[in-house]
Amino acid sequence: MEDFVNSLAQLDPFWIYVAVAGIAYIENIFPPFPSDVIVVAAGSLVGIGTIDFTVALVLATAGSTLGFMTMYKLGDWFGDKILEKGKIKFIPLDSVHMVEKWFKRYGYWVVVANRFLAGTRAVVSFFAGMSELPILNATALSCVSALAWNFILLYAGKELGENWRSIVIYLQAYAQTITIAALVATVILVWRYLYKRKRQ
Repeated sequence: MEDFVNSLAQLDPFWIYVAVAGIAYIENIFPPFPSDVIVVAAGSLVGIGTIDFTVALVLATAGSTLGFMTMYKLGDWFGDKILEKGKIKFIPLDSVHMVEKWFKRYGYWVVVANRFLAGTRAVVSFFAGMSELPILNATALSCVSALAWNFILLYAGKELGENWRSIVIYLQAYAQTITIAALVATVILVWRYLYKRKRQ
């Protein structure tokens, strides 16, 4: 990662922008991917005048939003076929229906928090599509979420300057904490749902 960031800093600003947008997009498709670290590093380049803050923010947000839309459409087109036909054996069909029902009720709030849920972003967008949340609303909310998160990362990198690496430890700890909390919450919700079904 250190070598990649150093190489990024040597590029023409155009290619830095392309890299920021591309990595923000890829991270939504193939998690976990260290896009947050790259955005922070880009913020440090803003601080020394290599790239522009606003352009970097717009492109990082556009990449994130397009990545969300890609996974949304994959969930919309293939979600039911993959999960309901038992393609993934370790996910019970009852759990799939429970998540769909829960998503239709609380999905917008989850989409708003999506960019802040490191490690679960692709899952959120996939289930948003599978649950058939209205795509325009879901996309708009994911864009707002991405804009807020990328602003924080770019600003942190800009303010930290050459010391931007110090935030990486906190980002990793944050991502691990959020991922574990999301997994625990999911297990609890699924267990409660199955327990109620069994009692009924």
